[in-house]
Amino acid sequence: MHTDSTLSKKIAAKEEDILPIQGTYYVEFYVGNARQAAYYYHYVFGFDIIAYRGPETGHKGSTSYLLAQNKLRFVLTSSLTPDSPIAAHVHRHGDGIKDIALWVEDARKSFEETVSRGAEAVHGPYTLKDDEGEVVMASIATYGDTIHTFVENRNYQGLFLPGFRAWKNENLTNRSIGLKYVDHIVGNVDLGDMNKYVQFYADVMGFKQLVSFDDKDISTKYTALMSKVMSNGNERIKFPINEPAPGLKKSQIDEYLEFYRGAGVQHIAIATDDIIQMVSQLRNNGLEFLRVPDTYYDTLKERVGDIEEPIEELRKLGVLVDRDEEGYLLQIFTKPVQDRPTVFYEIIERKGARSFGKGNFKALFEAIEREQELRGNL
Repeated sequence: MHTDSTLSKKIAAKEEDILPIQGTYYVEFYVGNARQAAYYYHYVFGFDIIAYRGPETGHKGSTSYLLAQNKLRFVLTSSLTPDSPIAAHVHRHGDGIKDIALWVEDARKSFEETVSRGAEAVHGPYTLKDDEGEVVMASIATYGDTIHTFVENRNYQGLFLPGFRAWKNENLTNRSIGLKYVDHIVGNVDLGDMNKYVQFYADVMGFKQLVSFDDKDISTKYTALMSKVMSNGNERIKFPINEPAPGLKKSQIDEYLEFYRGAGVQHIAIATDDIIQMVSQLRNNGLEFLRVPDTYYDTLKERVGDIEEPIEELRKLGVLVDRDEEGYLLQIFTKPVQDRPTVFYEIIERKGARSFGKGNFKALFEAIEREQELRGNL
């Protein structure tokens, strides 16, 4: 017979978050030329280049630049030799995301817990040290060649990670435009693999499923896809997982998988508090966005109700709007930011909504299909 105390302990244990995550620590890209890519993100997206690791800091095999804006941290890494794993990644995938690093209280416990639940170990726990303290890190595999690194920095007072030094260029000025933090990161996987990785995030990392979209939700005349959104306990980490669905023509997911040569990160959604100002600035900086037909805005008010933003401003910029039970959101998607039609960005402003813009899917994917057709890949 259970006492009330015993029952309470059992319930608490069941509800305990097996992998407490405080947020996204960084996103690391493997790229062909990290220095030039850093300048692109500085001038177009408004990131500040704040730290560097490379031969000058005692790191011989590669160079890395840390870019920051509010809570966003991007690391751009390039190989200095043609035969390294970094060079092999770029050769296969083009510029792409290697590591979605997660900020945790205990990296060793996070690694041991996930590996014991079936995660593939990439790098066991190790410690980086310098005069500012120490950071414990460990990595596991997820879809494709993508990994998650657990980062424990509670005993570190430095800028970012040991091995990085502050990077200075007196000719560069602060260009922050108000991008806030990672809202969600979307992965594309092969047909039949979506549920496999949904189960991975549920069983191995203790995530929950927030929402599911099937090919009836996400389809056009020609193409379709399916998606499920996984989230950690506090919903600071949200990972939609997409797979292609049968259609008359090649879907955007099929195109991505073909050019990326496998599963990987499709896009990063970045939060802002003022999407009109943000998109205006990004357009002025040269960033290209997908456009939906102007007719999308003719019935916008009927579809989403009253909103604070002027519809004509949204029309001019191409910003989309959707509403759920808790509020509405505004979103817009860039074109791919490299030559291969793979990684792109979403800019999102939430006005209470916790959803992902289901009402915009058809218009958005028709816009993507128009780009695919121009590339000859539809």
